[in-house]
Amino acid sequence: MGTSLFFVQLFLESKNPINLIITFTLRNIQKIKNLTDQKKENIYTLQFWLLCTSSLLFFTSFNMIIPELPDYLTSLGGGDYKGLIIALFTLTAGLSRPFSGKLTDRVGRVPVMVVGVVVSCVCTLFYPIVGTVAGFLLLRFFHGFSTGFKPTGTSAFLADIVPANRRGEAMGILGFCSSTGIGVGPILGSWLTMETDINTMFYCSSAVSLLSILILSGMKETLEHPEKLKLEHFRIRKNEIIDVNALPPAIVMLLCTTSYGVILTLIPDLSKSLGIENKGMFFMFFTGASMLVRVLAGKLSDKYGRLPVLKLSTILLVISLCWVGVASSAFELYAAAILLGLGIGTNSPTIYAWTIDRSNSLHRGRAIATMYIALEIGIGMGAFLSGLLYDNVDERIGWAFMASGFACFCAFLYVMFAPLKERSA
Repeated sequence: MGTSLFFVQLFLESKNPINLIITFTLRNIQKIKNLTDQKKENIYTLQFWLLCTSSLLFFTSFNMIIPELPDYLTSLGGGDYKGLIIALFTLTAGLSRPFSGKLTDRVGRVPVMVVGVVVSCVCTLFYPIVGTVAGFLLLRFFHGFSTGFKPTGTSAFLADIVPANRRGEAMGILGFCSSTGIGVGPILGSWLTMETDINTMFYCSSAVSLLSILILSGMKETLEHPEKLKLEHFRIRKNEIIDVNALPPAIVMLLCTTSYGVILTLIPDLSKSLGIENKGMFFMFFTGASMLVRVLAGKLSDKYGRLPVLKLSTILLVISLCWVGVASSAFELYAAAILLGLGIGTNSPTIYAWTIDRSNSLHRGRAIATMYIALEIGIGMGAFLSGLLYDNVDERIGWAFMASGFACFCAFLYVMFAPLKERSA
């Protein structure tokens, strides 16, 4: 019946049989072309899944140690320096972004990723060796190079292998894998520490990084004309530090990621004050919710646009952070963690996709590095200021989460009222 109506419509449009045949042929050619284009736009390639697996292992590795670092630093006599655990790490990561961005654009995506994971693998091996507060903080400083390099190369590699109209979806899937590592890592690290000792946990974390390196060694470079490494690549000019097109996403990223700095710094202490033995449980609920929503959020931003999705996600962050700040039981904390995970899981892949949308393909690494510089500044600010607000007084811990919630509210106002564009002109 449908086919008959189709031919009737064509006949009414043109009584000329030749026109009828031509029109019918052209329409079917277009249908075949659309199907072919859909096949070409397949994102589920071997390279894509290798990238996702390497990210899962990388994030599992360095998140394994996060919940135990505050107590480890305290055991060394550095309890007053907990805010520096994340702040120093993110400082180095931020400083290294211009270099990783330039190297990504010139030398290649894969080498930059490998450098990041190798740094993480080696630094984790040294935690059991350092016996002083100064040595620990110096090691955290160098450890920051790992996240300064790996995510920059990863995002550029992903942008190379997926079509623009499915970028949000691809970022969501990659984020799902990364979130799995972020969620599994703390739980695994705390469990290993309780069942064995903290040194064994550090060695296991390093071994997981090694697996990520092995996967990266089998991946194909996507940069069309990679250059050999030269001294000139480490000379950064002023115009190579920041990509102007990436500034709007970077501003939103900076404001929103203060929340992550607060979480990484204070959740172990907040969990302990509420009588929760496994300090990684919060991260299980947080990342579980984040994982569930990331792919959907990516598809929604592909369909409805980045800005509408960002408005929703920033409001979720405001509500959830305030809830964490007033939580008085494990149940409330875990419920707030779920809502916070939904906010972060919606926010992150959308900002990543928006950054790439606004970037020039020749300077994609620089644009991504700009966004990550903002991420590191946000996390570092959140970690440092939360340490100052908390100051080892349990009654003051909620104020740090409230302050971060206010920063996310500022991000909402910026997205809501600033004259922003989805893509660069």
